[in-house]
Amino acid sequence: MKALVYHGSKDVRVDTVKDPVLQEPDDIILRVTATAICGSDLHLYRGKVPTLLSGDILGHEFMGEVVDAGTGVTELKVGDRVVVPFVIACGTCYFCSTRLFAACESTNPDQGTILNSKGIRPGAALFGFSHSYGGIPGGQAELVRVPKANVGPIKIPDGLSDEKVLFLSDILPTGYQAVLNAEVKEGSTLAIFGAGPVGLMAAACARMLGASEIIMVDHHPYRLEFARRTFGVIPINFDDVDAAEIIIEATHRRGVDAVIDAVGFEAKGSAIETALTKLKLETSSGKALRQCIAAVRRGGIVSVPGVYTGFLHGFLFGDIFEKGITIKTGQTHVQRFLPELLNHIGEGRLSPEVIVSHRLPLSEAAQGYKLFDQKLEDCRKVVLTPAM
Repeated sequence: MKALVYHGSKDVRVDTVKDPVLQEPDDIILRVTATAICGSDLHLYRGKVPTLLSGDILGHEFMGEVVDAGTGVTELKVGDRVVVPFVIACGTCYFCSTRLFAACESTNPDQGTILNSKGIRPGAALFGFSHSYGGIPGGQAELVRVPKANVGPIKIPDGLSDEKVLFLSDILPTGYQAVLNAEVKEGSTLAIFGAGPVGLMAAACARMLGASEIIMVDHHPYRLEFARRTFGVIPINFDDVDAAEIIIEATHRRGVDAVIDAVGFEAKGSAIETALTKLKLETSSGKALRQCIAAVRRGGIVSVPGVYTGFLHGFLFGDIFEKGITIKTGQTHVQRFLPELLNHIGEGRLSPEVIVSHRLPLSEAAQGYKLFDQKLEDCRKVVLTPAM
């Protein structure tokens, strides 16, 4: 089969690789009909994740048709059309039983990413996201093996196109969880840092839940304009102003009820942070997080769906304490949200496909990564279609 394979920093290629085979009784083999490039895939593409190895198959946003199923698969059958969560969960461990699927204790045999783990078990394995997260081949391919197929893959009813439901795999539930963590409700004020796909999905979900005012912070004018036009946000370009200062001034020097950091560890940082990163004294930029802490009101919430790794300086924990801020973070418990989000799509309350800007065949995946990475052609989101 053909698959998008990592060969090194900014070197990804569509190669011919071995077809996947069933390995466990509850595996399925999926013929991929649509897959997407996620913002977190760019961390891998840029060589920022050391446990990604040459030869690994990328991709964790995908859907398709079941073409083979193990003897232990009870929830699906050959011919079913499904979307697959990027989180691989067993459904029976302590954390799965409490619906914290991203914390699944049994699917990731590797070491995880916690630096001060004290031996704590790693969280769930993820598709196509390095050997810290299980080394499971991803879905930017013609075929993919899906472990734990009784827990997670959701059947899609007829009448809904691939693009309408594809983002159930990651960015839609990730944006939704971020908004729920922010406790957004009717009349809430919210700031979202990062107008990428997750930030846009968060804006869509916040609108659906009744947020009265959404401020979007980014430095790509085309992304800010799209968010303003599509979701009615108030755009702020952080290249022009101090975003947190503007937010404070606009809210009676109080701050917004909640802030979502949809940027993560590759935030555009200061010269000091750049130098510390080069010296390996820091692994994440804290610029966006510091802005979030500054922009939220006392007693407010900072919700962080953006990926962070390792350590960072200038965390300003004293400000968090003084303002009584709650911080909620973590990988998305995708399986928890799929039924309700599918219902929202089916009823027309959410239209996640509106953010798609580029549609390419899988054979042009490397070009898709370049477009997305360099923000060329006003690229917001790339959907790839295998040729099979």
